Amino acid sequence: MNDTPRPANFGPFHIRKWFLQVDETLAGEFGRPADGAPLCRIVVAAALHNPCAGRYVQDLSEWVQASAMLGTEFGRRIRQSANGVEVQSYGKSCIVGTDGEYEHGNMLLTTTFAEPLRDAVGGAKAWIPSSGKRGAPGTAIDIPLAHKDALYVRSHYDTLTACFADAPAPDEILLAFAVATRGRLHARLGGIKAGEIEGKDGLR
Repeated sequence: MNDTPRPANFGPFHIRKWFLQVDETLAGEFGRPADGAPLCRIVVAAALHNPCAGRYVQDLSEWVQASAMLGTEFGRRIRQSANGVEVQSYGKSCIVGTDGEYEHGNMLLTTTFAEPLRDAVGGAKAWIPSSGKRGAPGTAIDIPLAHKDALYVRSHYDTLTACFADAPAPDEILLAFAVATRGRLHARLGGIKAGEIEGKDGLR
């Protein structure tokens, strides 16, 4: 474990690096053009020092509460990257460096972190799908996506794979939040459509 002090530079956290990944899909796997607007998917991520690296900490509530400011900043960066285009689906993820526990990543992905993100995407009713694991720099992570207002809108089920060449270091946590501007191209599995959500229970 690296014992060099990490001065706080974002509230109580030390963030080493921000990441932004954007992909835009114009056609399906067999070349069929998009049925409407292209699918734009955005990932904002941060490599931050793990305050619990190398030790067992029973009470993680301090960092859970502090994660709200992370959610606010992630939301600001998502809005900036979307450039006015509506966000329809979202997901979150973490990769914990090998000096930490998987629980250390989860402490920063709770509802406290998520609520500012819901606000940032124009309000959202559905819970945010999540994934996570421990790993070394360059580890790939699959971020699940689902509609922000109703989890069971089948057209918006998707998975975005991301990796970050130099993160997480052993004493870091890589936090990632992903959004998409529409459902899959040519989704045709039936079920509730995005335009039919009004009045539905978003958590089902």
